[in-house]
Amino acid sequence: MKRISLTQYLVEQQRDRGQIPPQLRLLIETVARACKRIAIAVNKGALGDVLGSADTENVQGEVQKKLDVIANEVLIEANVWGGHLAAMASEEMDTISLVPDRYPQGEYLLLFDPLDGSSNIDVNVSIGTIFSVLRKVTNHRGVDESDFMQPGRQQAAAGYCVYGPQSTLVLTVGDGVVMFTLDRETGSWVLTEDEVKIPADTKEFAINMSNMRHWDAPVKRYIDECLAGKEGPRGKDFNMRWIASMVADVHRILTRGGIFMYPWDKREPNKAGKLRLMYEANPMAFLVEQAGGAATNGRQRILDLPPEKLHERVAVVLGSRNEVERVTSYHHELDNTK
Repeated sequence: MKRISLTQYLVEQQRDRGQIPPQLRLLIETVARACKRIAIAVNKGALGDVLGSADTENVQGEVQKKLDVIANEVLIEANVWGGHLAAMASEEMDTISLVPDRYPQGEYLLLFDPLDGSSNIDVNVSIGTIFSVLRKVTNHRGVDESDFMQPGRQQAAAGYCVYGPQSTLVLTVGDGVVMFTLDRETGSWVLTEDEVKIPADTKEFAINMSNMRHWDAPVKRYIDECLAGKEGPRGKDFNMRWIASMVADVHRILTRGGIFMYPWDKREPNKAGKLRLMYEANPMAFLVEQAGGAATNGRQRILDLPPEKLHERVAVVLGSRNEVERVTSYHHELDNTK
């Protein structure tokens, strides 16, 4: 494959295919530069004094790691002045962050989980940054939280960067999925895979088995069938994978297939799920669908869900299409018996 940089790829998409407006191209490049800075901080580890707790809590009441705070600040600082944004929202912040009046205003809204998989930071396991881009579609002056309340199908772009043995940027602008690897010698994001496709069938599932006793019946049914192996109703052996970093688990699925599940459970029955719809589920669902997979909350397509609040939670089932459809059908069967 010819060595194509992220900038070259985006320019070609803008010039030859009309897929990316100039402001969106510049916004994606800015996010990519911020991810590069975060990757450098992650790589330094203990040498950069970035490990451990920051002794603060985010809006969800979760203890923040030092890298959570650093990554959040890097993304805000990188994007505030570029002229392509109207406002930002972060999983780590209570409300939206407006672009100050002294800077040029853009037409896009950026949402991000600055550092997904924080529990893995101190043990040197892959973590990542997830981002989602929406257009400001309302006509009123200024920006408020209501501007962000758009279903995921309206995303203009989405992606993530996984910080592992290699730093990899995965991106969609609604025309398939591409992957770029950070060349640390040149500092460039280089295209290393295009036309990413998720196999429709798989023999791997990712779920936190320690929560089994809290699952609803359709999830128990599906996992029991997987664990039964060749002797069970599925007639094949499955392997379980669980990294506890959504970025790492989804990256594996985009690379070789699989199904990822973070379902509703009975521990907090009034919450629809654990993961955040706008910062995690929507961008990952967009990527997975663009790669030929499927993503639901167990009953509905995630990208069709209308958000009602900035930090809304949702159940997530995504990955290889045939497996996701099976889990979703089990939920529908249960609903039809009630």
